[in-house]
Amino acid sequence: QVQLVESGGGLVQPGGSLRLSCAASGSGFSINSMAWYRQAPGKQRELVAKISVSENTNYADSVKGRFTISRDNAKNTAYLQMNSLKPEDTAVYLCNALVSMGGRASWYWGQGTQVTVSS
Repeated sequence: QVQLVESGGGLVQPGGSLRLSCAASGSGFSINSMAWYRQAPGKQRELVAKISVSENTNYADSVKGRFTISRDNAKNTAYLQMNSLKPEDTAVYLCNALVSMGGRASWYWGQGTQVTVSS
């Protein structure tokens, strides 16, 4: 079994920065693509950014130029550097990963970390 654990959320003022981490733990697995989603109250879950195993990246238009996704394959960890945060970035941020284990590929989700942007 693989677990994804997010960290780094919190309360920040508009214009501030946060760095989220998503660490995968377990044994006998490899991670393919990784992504960050977010879900605000009353809204649908949306893709924020994704990164392939070869580190190709894609971003939602709303975060382009402000957020940067990266990964450390040796640590099975993905990061989301969030700069110039806006109140509309307030949401629970969830890590998502496509994991290969035992000849099968499955999607895993973390439990989420709250990001609140407010003065």
